[in-house]
Amino acid sequence: MWSYIIPIITLIVGAVIGFIVGVFYLRSQLTKMQNDPEMLAKMAKQMGYNMNKQQLQKAQQMMKNQGQKRR
Repeated sequence: MWSYIIPIITLIVGAVIGFIVGVFYLRSQLTKMQNDPEMLAKMAKQMGYNMNKQQLQKAQQMMKNQGQKRR
């Protein structure tokens, strides 16, 4: 019986911890993108968008405003 319960519990705990680590990593990456327009441009290019300087500034401002609303 324990040979079934322990792996299930381990899987659940691992998934929860992985999710939490992923959220913190994603937040740190988004914070870096707010401060580094080149990183934001690189991400946009990977998604198939070409952004000029004005669009990059607007996207950065939107990201900063979103970050302030969550706090």
